[in-house]
Amino acid sequence: MASRPDRGGEQPSRPPAVQTSAPPIPERAGVETSAPPVPGQAGAGRTADLPAAARPAAADVPPTVADPAVDDGPAAKRDPAQYGVCAFLALVGGLVILDATTRIGRAVSSADPIGPKPVPILLGVLLLIVAAVYAVDVARGGAGEPEAGEDVDLTTPIDWRTVLLLIGAFLVNAVLIDRLGWVISGTLLFWGSAFALGNRHYVRNLLIAVALSLITFYVFAIGLGVNLPAGVLQGIL
Repeated sequence: MASRPDRGGEQPSRPPAVQTSAPPIPERAGVETSAPPVPGQAGAGRTADLPAAARPAAADVPPTVADPAVDDGPAAKRDPAQYGVCAFLALVGGLVILDATTRIGRAVSSADPIGPKPVPILLGVLLLIVAAVYAVDVARGGAGEPEAGEDVDLTTPIDWRTVLLLIGAFLVNAVLIDRLGWVISGTLLFWGSAFALGNRHYVRNLLIAVALSLITFYVFAIGLGVNLPAGVLQGIL
């Protein structure tokens, strides 16, 4: 729009033009600067070049390659003692099969058409298979995990006193069961086991041992049809 002249005939003064360019950035010694990019111009999406001091070092840049393989440590060592367990299982399996094929007769009846041989033979074969699989696993470096009990101190030595007392209680039961009978020998077994494990309630343990012996005697005799030795109590029980 044309401006109207003033009464004196002079054109009115125009306001000074507004400076639109950014003020220059002062340059520092040794640092190169560049003007900020103007939108719409080529190269506006690039950032100004960084000085060499501000650029990240090559060692600080994380590698982009895949993570290296995790080292699982040294290879597992074979435990030769485990082969003894394999041999024991194989020996037991062979003995079971031999006993089933030589000593057990073929008692076949209408109530039992299969006979007593197949079950022990099957157990012997399974023992042989387990022994073979176990031997292969040991050969490949397999080993059982160590015992990790929550309240068991693995560094504590073996309590041989307790072990020997328990063994003695079982041996006394094995020797006296035919002479004194199961009720008396079983009572000694239960009472001796409780004593070996640290229980010192002698009278209460004796009553519990007698009750357990009588209960097991009649459960076997009445429930299972197996007569345990009565010994000196023959005719009383």
